[in-house]
Amino acid sequence: MTIKTLILDGKAMNRAIARISYEIIEHNKGVDNICIIGILSRGVEIANRIAQKILEVENKQVEVGSLDITSYRDDKKVENHVDQSQINFSIENKKVVLVDDVIFTGRSVRAAIDALMARGRPLKIELAVLVDRGHRDLPIRADFVGKNLPTSKDEKVKVMVSPRDGEDKVIILKEEN
Repeated sequence: MTIKTLILDGKAMNRAIARISYEIIEHNKGVDNICIIGILSRGVEIANRIAQKILEVENKQVEVGSLDITSYRDDKKVENHVDQSQINFSIENKKVVLVDDVIFTGRSVRAAIDALMARGRPLKIELAVLVDRGHRDLPIRADFVGKNLPTSKDEKVKVMVSPRDGEDKVIILKEEN
């Protein structure tokens, strides 16, 4: 695959994450009773950045966790999977902001909701995504979106985060012929 288009560079990505953070604060009238849970792997990186921005703005630390959805996926069955989730707090009666890097068909989000509900009954689940590329198979919509990005189904959107990939950016990849 080759890079077709640079969608967000590091600065634009930081602005999108800041915007999502402000929208979460505004929509919830503060951050009381909120926790943030990122979907492994890049959703966790974005969740941590949202939590950091909320701390800067509100001077309040929100709990952050990571969610492994592997056992809840409907496209791949994995035998003897060891859950890599790290949620060291109760989600009972909390507003959970679920964070992912890209929403496409909605199937990963559905799996994440199932995984969350297996851990307790949150008061509310809201969804924050860095990129919404459309093409849903399920009736799922993000509450907070960094960038709406119409794509064709054969394109691939890749979110890169510095701790994992060496730099921050969002690109569209295309198949090589």
